[in-house]
Amino acid sequence: MNSRQLGRRGMVTFAAIIVGADSPVYTPQQLANRKVGVPFYFGTHYLALHMLEGFLTREQIVVCSVPHGSRYRLNLLMRREIEGTTLTEPYVTLAEKKGCRVVCSAFYHGTQVGTEKIDVETMRAYNRAVGEAVRRIDANKHKYLQYFIDYHKAKDPEIGTLTVDDLRESRLVVCEPAPIPRDEMQRTYEWVRSWGMLEATQSPLQLVDIDVQTQAHATG
Repeated sequence: MNSRQLGRRGMVTFAAIIVGADSPVYTPQQLANRKVGVPFYFGTHYLALHMLEGFLTREQIVVCSVPHGSRYRLNLLMRREIEGTTLTEPYVTLAEKKGCRVVCSAFYHGTQVGTEKIDVETMRAYNRAVGEAVRRIDANKHKYLQYFIDYHKAKDPEIGTLTVDDLRESRLVVCEPAPIPRDEMQRTYEWVRSWGMLEATQSPLQLVDIDVQTQAHATG
């Protein structure tokens, strides 16, 4: 069963390219022709390309496939099996506590994905619930940082060594769910194709359920 995008998520993800404490790399320019581990076809893969092509030619950008999941990539970095990698929070903070360095960072906006079984009413209800959560978090973000730690430490006990004071509130961003703007959708599609991906996809509309996302985010 095919899945398509149904709109933007309420979470805006902070991610960074990280190097080890003993790395000679301090700036994005110094990553020229050095391998950066990224999870192919996931969010930080695309973000790494976005960040690096502002400083390097495409020929100088070298990425290699590493597992999805910041924990795995941090382990590879700490074992010096890769020169740099992408991490998201709370692993950016954990890496910094271990002495690693942020070379460059940015935010990216993920999307909700579902099959045709997800109808408009289901998405509307979901968006209302997420919207309420966003309002509560934005009203007192500090209050919810411990929930963020607890969620991740349930899967990785080392995250439990972090405290709310370790985390930067500015890196944890939420916003109201919204449809993907048509112009942004087209630009992103063309950019991804320019990297040799989506060659069999003739239009971004093959990837996004426009009817569901439009109606599910309609007001009134």
